[in-house]
Amino acid sequence: MIIEPRMRGFICLTSHPKGCEQNVKNQIEYIKSKGPIDGAKKVLVIGASTGFGLASRITSAFGSNAATIGVFFEKPPTEGKTASPGWYNSAAFENEAHKAGLYAKSINGDAFSNEIKQQTLDLIKTDLGQVDLVIYSLASPVRVHPVTGVMHRSVLKPIGSAFTNKTVDFHSGKVSEITIEPCSGDDIENTIAVMGGEDWSMWMEALKAANLLAPGATTVAYSYIGPSLTEAVYRKGTIGRAKDHLEATAFAITDSLKDLQGKAYVSVNKALVTQASSAIPVIPLYISLLYKIMKEEGIHEGCIEQIQRLYHDRLYTGKPIETDEKGRIRIDDWEMRADVQQKVADLWIQATTENLAEIGDLEGYRKDFHNLFGFGFEGVDYEADTNEVVDISSIK
Repeated sequence: MIIEPRMRGFICLTSHPKGCEQNVKNQIEYIKSKGPIDGAKKVLVIGASTGFGLASRITSAFGSNAATIGVFFEKPPTEGKTASPGWYNSAAFENEAHKAGLYAKSINGDAFSNEIKQQTLDLIKTDLGQVDLVIYSLASPVRVHPVTGVMHRSVLKPIGSAFTNKTVDFHSGKVSEITIEPCSGDDIENTIAVMGGEDWSMWMEALKAANLLAPGATTVAYSYIGPSLTEAVYRKGTIGRAKDHLEATAFAITDSLKDLQGKAYVSVNKALVTQASSAIPVIPLYISLLYKIMKEEGIHEGCIEQIQRLYHDRLYTGKPIETDEKGRIRIDDWEMRADVQQKVADLWIQATTENLAEIGDLEGYRKDFHNLFGFGFEGVDYEADTNEVVDISSIK
């Protein structure tokens, strides 16, 4: 079939297998170009199919020659209907890993569930024995609690009072004002249940109980803080409470891994175009302005550049890992530079529908958004008839 992007709001209903493959290959080439990283050799990535999770799997495999197991929840293709992009990304990753002689297997299913946890434990036990790095990079809006059976839905809302600020429809470029009403009822508790640290802790407890963590094992979960501009709706809103819980969980996990000399860290990463961030009002406008400035300064990074720097400059230097006063690894350091944030704040005041294309990088935002779904890559013939049915070799 000829596969074209079909947009509905902040999601794309189609994805391109060849484009997703090219995306994975580009990231692999970047990691190879940066040289080897003396990192973990047996790695579990929970949330391995897109964004930072995919970048982590690629960096582990092609930077450190690691064996990787990836867990994700993606929609496989059917005849006449494309898969979700993470499916095609994972198929391409496995193909490239196997070509390079690397172990790579994947599990597709709900990572919050006991069944998928058990399936993963069994695979590690059979094939790898133990893992020495666990990356936790889930980004789901919904979680069915494996013990209570309750379905929790996260919300992105301010706490206490409504939040009004500018936003942009990144498709049309229209800048407008938006008001987000404050959370109510169980919104905070539900958001923490989905996006907090409980599931991360459950994974680590299960791995430890089954003796599947190597001595000195490290686990890293990803978080975001962001600027004062988005604070009310993000870091001081419902999602911020969940991130606080995630960060507190790192200390609890570290405590539980003491006998293994293991450690848990939260890495605070920079703002990037993802399916999740595109759905958050205010964030697309912030990212458009941020991209413009960081590209001009020569410090712009995508997911793969961020994770390569995390591994190379923070996790695997041979020295103690540097953290901030709250024990977090800060790989958002370039984004949060005072001069960068001041420039964003100045541009924010000026931003209108008429001038955003000039003062911001809306085109870069759109390109990155299309890239998420495999569109807009050089070297891919988008006019060609493409087979949408692509298998992941390790998933039967």
